[in-house]
Order: sequence, then structure tokens, then C-alpha cells
Amino acid sequence: MINPYRAVTDPARVGGAAPARAWLRDMRILVTGAAGFIGSHVVDAALAAGHEVRGLDSLPAQVHDGKPGYWPAGAELVTGDVRDPGTVDLALTGVDAVCHQAAIVGLGAGLADMPGYCDVNMTGTAVLLAAMARHRISRLVLASSMVVYGEGGYECSSHGPVRPRARARGELARGQFEPRCPRCAARLRIAEVTESAALDPRNAYAISKVAQEQLAGFWARQADGSAVALRYHNVYGPRMPRDTPYSGVAAIFRSALEAGRAPRVFEDGAQQRDFIHVSDVAAANLAALSAGPPGQLRAYNVASGETRTIGQMATVLAAEFGGPEPVVTGEFRLGDVRHVVASPALARAELGFSARTGFRAGMAEFAAAPLRAPASRVQAGRLPG
Repeated sequence: MINPYRAVTDPARVGGAAPARAWLRDMRILVTGAAGFIGSHVVDAALAAGHEVRGLDSLPAQVHDGKPGYWPAGAELVTGDVRDPGTVDLALTGVDAVCHQAAIVGLGAGLADMPGYCDVNMTGTAVLLAAMARHRISRLVLASSMVVYGEGGYECSSHGPVRPRARARGELARGQFEPRCPRCAARLRIAEVTESAALDPRNAYAISKVAQEQLAGFWARQADGSAVALRYHNVYGPRMPRDTPYSGVAAIFRSALEAGRAPRVFEDGAQQRDFIHVSDVAAANLAALSAGPPGQLRAYNVASGETRTIGQMATVLAAEFGGPEPVVTGEFRLGDVRHVVASPALARAELGFSARTGFRAGMAEFAAAPLRAPASRVQAGRLPG
């Protein structure tokens, strides 16, 4: 069994040697989206590190049947919407720093989801930042995502680093999954994407995450605050939601296995990703609390540094679960990207953070860990947090 918070109870052990900076101890931290998958692990990690924690979560009926059973006794939970200024003012009272996890997540079901992504992710972030300025809270850790990059890094043998165009429906329908050089149509070599890459959001969720980063940067400049955007790669682990199309691919595969079905792997299964355990993501949030110079936004990849294909992940998870082998379907979702391979070097150098949970060990734990069941009153839908 993985000890999920060993990487955060002693800051000097986060990723090995910590950088030469003071670690902020005994802070009062507000975690938004605190009852959700990642947010709840950030709460647990902050408590384990000795901080005082308050959560803010709307506990929407389509997701939660009230306060979840895993909510810790040592943390206060304010129930309310991050878009409501009065609720946010109450939640921020006496707080030193904010870990902002609240969001609608995932690729979504179509164009009808655009208003929700804009409203919750963008308006909610703007309301929170305006309230932080009123309360003179100067430290923000923002949950961003790898989706801000669009496609990952690519290099052409003739033209060097290139940015492939978005994949067209007709190409995907013909099984032409690999991006080509936009100048000569040659096959491309996959390269690590770094934080300096141009942002190229390719769906509504990604656009909303870019907007969150830009709002945080504006707040930092205006309020002389320290803002850190953590660009999560493919996060997995206990408390992932079950049976919802808005969750990550790991939870979709695990939900299928629990139902006795084979995981359905889209395209040809060769899409490359970086899978990172949620305990490592929580550790990155704590490391980021003491990072970032005043007056600007700093962004970091939060990734394991271990690249796997989606097909490999499905195969390992199915084997660990003891379920049917995955089925590669050739199906696709317009707006999905082909490969995103991350460089974790900047987070290691500036945050002192490195992931500590290996892929095999993490998948073995995830295969046996409980998922969060959908709320009984309403069929699960969009997921905050």
C-alpha cells in the first residue's frame, strides 16, 4: 500500500533536496473544490504537513450526496459556490494562501458544455481572485492542466520544432492519427513539452484553463501576489469518480473493469501520455505554496517523467485488476490530442518536486483503490474539483 503523503510531511524530502528557500509552515490554507478527487488529497496532504485547512465546495447534487465520508475531521468545509462573492468572502476570512482546484473538468460532451466551462472555470476564478485582493491574500496555487498546450512537442527532420495543426475529422475517420509536419507533411518525432511552449488550447475546457492562468497572472501583477500554475498531466488514484464521461481516461477504464467490461481504447492505443499519481500532485501543491516571486505567474509541469501509451496503461490496469484485456476500437473524439510528453525538469529545479510513485506501483494500488460512486439522486455529470 502506498503511503500517500510521505512526500509532503517533511518538506526537505519533496523530490529530494529542496531548493534554498524558506518553507512556509503552519499556514492557513483554503482549498477550493476541496471535496473533489484532487482537492480532497490536497486537503489531506496539507493537514499531514501541519497546516490549518479550510475547504470550499458546492457539493453539487449530480456529484455528491452531501459531505463525503472521506472528509477529514480536522478540516472545516464551507459549502457554497466559488462564483458567489459572499461565500468566497466567508471562506477566505483569516486565510494565508489558496489552492484553487474548483473547476469543471474533462473534454466534455460537446459544444453544449461551453457555457459551463466558461462560467465555473473563468467566472469562478475571477470572483476568487477579486476576493483575494480584498482580503489581501497574496499567495495562489492554481490547478492548471496539460491541455493548455494542445498537442505536445514535435520535431520535423527537415524543419525542426513544429506545431502541427488540429487533426481533422476526416483524417481520424480514416485512421490517420499521427500529426504531420504542417510544412512538408512528413512524420514527426515526439519531443518533451516544456513550460515555455506556446499555448494552443483545442477544446472548451483547455480554453478555460488558459483563461484561468491569464486571470491569475493579471491578479499577480495588480495585487503583487505570487501565483503558481501547476499544469497537471494525467492524474489517477483513489477517489476518482466512477461512471462519468467527464473524468480522466484512467477512471473510465477502471469503471469499465468494475462493471466486468473490457476497457475500450480509442484510436490505435499508441497515444503517449504521462500518468501521475494523485499523492504526487498533492505534494506538488504543497511545494508550490512557498514558490513564485511576487508580481508574476510561474507555471510548472506536474508530471512523473515516465511516458506510457494509453494502450499500455489500459493493459497494466486490466492485468492488476484481474479483468478482461482492453479492446482497441479505432474510435476517436474530435478535440483529443495525440501525444503530450512532459518535461518535469523545471518543477524539480525550482520547486524541489519530483514524483515519487512509479507507474507500476501506482497502477497496482489504483486497481484496488475505491472510486467515488456517482451521487444517487442524479446521474453523474460535470465534475467540479
